[in-house]
Amino acid sequence: MKVRRAAVETPAVRWTLTAIGVGFLIFFLGLPLIAVFVEAFRSGWAPYWEALQEKDTLHAVGLTVLVAVIVLPFNIAFGVAAAWAIAKFEFWGKSLLTTLIDLPFAVSPVVAGLLFILIFGANGWMGPWLQSHDIKIIFALPGMIIATLFITFPYIARELIPLMQAQGREEEEAAVSLGATGFQMFWRVTLPNIKWGLLYGVILANARAMGEFGAVSVVSGHIRGETNTLPLHVEILYNEYNSVGAFAAASVLALLALVTLIAKTIVEWRMAKETEMLNAALPTEKTAS
Repeated sequence: MKVRRAAVETPAVRWTLTAIGVGFLIFFLGLPLIAVFVEAFRSGWAPYWEALQEKDTLHAVGLTVLVAVIVLPFNIAFGVAAAWAIAKFEFWGKSLLTTLIDLPFAVSPVVAGLLFILIFGANGWMGPWLQSHDIKIIFALPGMIIATLFITFPYIARELIPLMQAQGREEEEAAVSLGATGFQMFWRVTLPNIKWGLLYGVILANARAMGEFGAVSVVSGHIRGETNTLPLHVEILYNEYNSVGAFAAASVLALLALVTLIAKTIVEWRMAKETEMLNAALPTEKTAS
């Protein structure tokens, strides 16, 4: 009787599935990426460089980086704390916390931006109090930071939770039993075990922060030279039929995406290599026949 493995496919099936996957990536990812750079350099290097040197473009790049830099420490602090609590402890409301972490994935960014306007806007719940204390959140940098935080905070937590759950609590419990303080346990035991997963989550969160459009568009007010991040600036230039400027700014975002992809690949390789080394170091179990 001939036995056929369920996981083994014929060469024709493998090549067909590979061709479909590669074709999808080329058509939906490769061609648009190439088109951005082709359109950016259509008029030559000089107009491209001049578009990048334009004052509003430089401000948009700087503001995009500033928002990402401010948001990142909050993402790291929340992501590590939430993952540690969910993976290492049992407490009332644990499932609710896990659900709330996934909330930004379910809510449209535009809806999130509208909610922040409802809370912090001039006619919102806190609007009169903010105006009386001369505090401006909506159509200003604080509102953009809050919106970006809401969109990006699940990434690090979602990356660390399954990793920390798989690692278990044995090493932390052993460190505590040997007299380590909470900080020593985290710094010498927990952090080294999650460093690559944490870096992977940071890369994803940072990429999302720099590319965010919907929520930031709603709360920023599109004030040119003041509250326009790079994605918003691209939209404005394109609507003004400034094709070279729009695609030049878009090429910066594309380059950031490529850098993020390279960094993500390196981290994945390092994680796989470290896991392979750990597995090789474990003693093999001998089973008696």
